[in-house]
Amino acid sequence: MLLLQHPAFGWFWCARVASGMAFQIQAVAVGWQVYEMTHSTFQLGMVGLVQFMPIMLLTLVAGHVADRYDRRLIYGTALGVQGLAGAVLALGTWGHWLGVSGIFVTIAFIGAARAFQGPATQALMPTLVPEELVPKAIAWGSGAFQTASIIGPSIGGLLFAFGAQVPYAVAAALALLGSGLVAVMRQERKARPRQPATFSSLFSGIHYIRGHPVILGSISLDLFAVLLGGATALLPVYARDILHIGAWGLGALRSAPAVGSLATSVYLARQPPHRRVGRKMFLAVFVFGITTVVFALSRSFALSFATLLVLGAADTISVVIRSSLVQLETPDEMRGRVGAVNSLFVGTSNQLGEFESGVTASLFGTVPATALGGVGTIVVALLWMRLFPTLRSFDRFGDVEPPGD
Repeated sequence: MLLLQHPAFGWFWCARVASGMAFQIQAVAVGWQVYEMTHSTFQLGMVGLVQFMPIMLLTLVAGHVADRYDRRLIYGTALGVQGLAGAVLALGTWGHWLGVSGIFVTIAFIGAARAFQGPATQALMPTLVPEELVPKAIAWGSGAFQTASIIGPSIGGLLFAFGAQVPYAVAAALALLGSGLVAVMRQERKARPRQPATFSSLFSGIHYIRGHPVILGSISLDLFAVLLGGATALLPVYARDILHIGAWGLGALRSAPAVGSLATSVYLARQPPHRRVGRKMFLAVFVFGITTVVFALSRSFALSFATLLVLGAADTISVVIRSSLVQLETPDEMRGRVGAVNSLFVGTSNQLGEFESGVTASLFGTVPATALGGVGTIVVALLWMRLFPTLRSFDRFGDVEPPGD
C-alpha cells in the first residue's frame, strides 16, 4: 500500500487512534456519570453545549494559529491538555470532590483544546502524503477515528463498572500517548510562508468558503443534518430507560456507528469516490435521516444496533466526500483557516447537536425528539439540493471552479 511508504502518516494514524479512543472512553464515562447523577436529559444536552462554546469562541483564532505555527506542535499540545484534563476528571471522581459543575468546567477545557486540535489536524494531514493520495489518506484517517470509536466506547462501558475514575484515567493516558506519537512525527513537505496576523486574515477562511458554493454547501449540509439528527447524546437514556441494557450496552450502542463507519472507510480507502460525488453525498444524508427515525422508534437492541451501523456508514460517505472537497480545493496557506471554519461546523453539528437533542428530549420526550431530528435531516437534504444545485450535480474532485469576480 502506497500510504505505508510515508512513515509520518503512520505515526499520524496511530495518534488518531489513541486520541480517538481517549475521546470516546471519556464521552461514555461523562454521559453515564452525568445522567446517573442528575437523571436529566437537559443536563446531558449541557455536556454538548459546554464543549461547543470554547470551539465557537476559539476556532477562528485556532485556524490562524494553524497557518502561522507548527501544526505538529499544536496538535501534540492539544492532546497533552486533554490528557491533563482527563487526569483531573479521574482524580476528582476518585476523591469525590468533583461534582457536575466541576465536570462541566473540565470538559470545557477539553473543548478548548479540541478547538485548536481540529484545524491543526486537518491542515497537517495533506502535508504527510503526496496530493494524489489525499482522498485515500482521508479515508484511512477516518478509519483510524472509527477504529477508536468501536473499541473506545466498549472499553469505557466495561471500565465504568470499576468506577468512573478508571475510564477517565485510561482516557488521560491514551491522550498523552497520542501527544507523544505526534512528537516523533516528521512532515515530508514543510508548510508555506506565513502571513502576518491581521483582523481581516482572521476571517479569510469564512470569505473563502462563501466564495466557493460547493464547499459552503457541503459543510453547511453536514452542519444542519447532524445538528438535527444527532441521537448520540440520548444514548444513555436509550440504554438505561428504553432498551434496559446498562453501561455495557451504552458502550455497544456508541460503538455501532463506528463499526459501520470503519467498514465503509476501508472500502473507500480502496475505492475512493470518483464520479457523481455530489449525488452520493446527498444520498448518504438521506440514509442518515431515515436510520435516525428507525432507531428512535426501535425497542429492540438488535434493530437499534443495526440501524446505528447503517447510520455510521452513511455518515462516513458524507464525511469523506466533504473532507476531500475541503482539503483538495483549498490552497495550503489557507488550510488552517478554512479547516477552522470546517471544524466549527463539525463541532457545532456534534456538540451543539447534543445540546439540541437534550433540550428537545426534555420538552417532547426522548423518542419524539429523536424521530423529529431524523425527519429534519431529510428535509434539510431536500432543501439543500435546491439551494446548492452545483453541489447536487458535482461530478468529481478537481472540477470546482473558482468564483467569478
